[in-house]
Amino acid sequence: MDVYDWLSNLDMPANYKPFQIVEVKFKGARKEFFVNQDNIYLEIGELVAVEGATGGYDIGHVSLTGELVRIQMKRRKTPVGQVTRKVYRKASEADVEKWKIAKGLEWETMHKARTLALDLRLSMKISDVDYQGDKTKATFFYTAEGRVDFRELIKRMAEAFRVRIEMRQIGMRQEAGRLGGIGSCGRELCCSTWLTNFKTVSTAAARYQNLSLNTLKLAGQCGKLKCCLNYELDTYLDALKDIPDRVESLHTEIGVARHQKTDIFKKVMWFSYPNTEDWIPLKVDRVKEIMAMNKRGQKPVNLKEEAVALKPAAPVEKVHDYENVVGQDSLTRLDDKNRKSRNKKKGKDRDRERAKPEGGPGKPQGQAKRGGNQAGNQKPGTGRGNQVNGQADPAVEALAPQGGVVQAEGQVPGASGSRNRNKNRRKKNRDGAERGPREGEGNRGGNNQGPKDE
Repeated sequence: MDVYDWLSNLDMPANYKPFQIVEVKFKGARKEFFVNQDNIYLEIGELVAVEGATGGYDIGHVSLTGELVRIQMKRRKTPVGQVTRKVYRKASEADVEKWKIAKGLEWETMHKARTLALDLRLSMKISDVDYQGDKTKATFFYTAEGRVDFRELIKRMAEAFRVRIEMRQIGMRQEAGRLGGIGSCGRELCCSTWLTNFKTVSTAAARYQNLSLNTLKLAGQCGKLKCCLNYELDTYLDALKDIPDRVESLHTEIGVARHQKTDIFKKVMWFSYPNTEDWIPLKVDRVKEIMAMNKRGQKPVNLKEEAVALKPAAPVEKVHDYENVVGQDSLTRLDDKNRKSRNKKKGKDRDRERAKPEGGPGKPQGQAKRGGNQAGNQKPGTGRGNQVNGQADPAVEALAPQGGVVQAEGQVPGASGSRNRNKNRRKKNRDGAERGPREGEGNRGGNNQGPKDE
């Protein structure tokens, strides 16, 4: 709703008297004209105290001064004689502070008013509240489908808020303009930025532009048809003057060709034969000629022979105006690294398993041999066996037969038997004396006691 003052840099004549009427902007899209009788020097954007509509004063921003105000009044068809309200003064600090307090009450007041309307079961929606600058009057804007009897509502609101109440009914488009928002185009709503005159929008505007009659796509935030449907309507209407109306089919010798679609600006119409998927493009002038032939009872041979050779669309080159210096090309770039690290770890574990000896953990280093004795603890249940740190080794138990002895090459951890004792045992084995272990015989480091000889 801002206006650019393109006359601000121009020098006015010496005997020029500035235009006394200024334009003041209030909350939302409301703009009004006021007379500057005291010729106060005002600039665009300043806060001024002006005369209220029903008494008191209001605070607003100066939106336009000078000769541009005269042009705006002609545009809005406002005679100079109708402007009677005055500009009192530039807003003081006390005026601004009181105005801010009043504006801070609007949100809470609106919600309380909605609660009162629900209690009275009124079919209306209070969309906005506008306090006057001196905090003596509140204007409630509401939307409703029909007439609403809100006399009881005004009484309750006057008792609750202690101000003068004014109810003003607005339409859906005006409500969207006051509240604002972002449209489907990604820009701020036209009704809340620059559009002030709302024209009627019908579905015929969408039909002329070959748009899909989908209410979800054609409706704006106000629930009505989008105002932008009227922006290009005149251009489409001019282009449709050369295109024939109600073209449903063309009769040829090989069959009837149905009309499928029309490119309005290229002036090309597509037709197709039954049970075929190919569409035949024809110029509008040729379509008119075939329609005239059909009226005379004549038929062309085949439309495929008269098809227009359309130029293929030029490929669009992707031009990147940035350089990826971080290397974040893919959102899953870290997943590949984690997968590689997991596979690498699994490979290391597999190699470690293969490098282990076949006897399993706890087996002494070297290859086990039969026929010798091992310096170890007594095997449970037999009186002989191997123990590592006080525990029996299951790998050696599996190699040793009942009552036999297993000898392992290399050092056995935990072996603490006497060398002299081992020499005596080996000597007896060489003599061929096979005997079972005696009671209590075993390694000193063992605590188990084998069974007695039977």
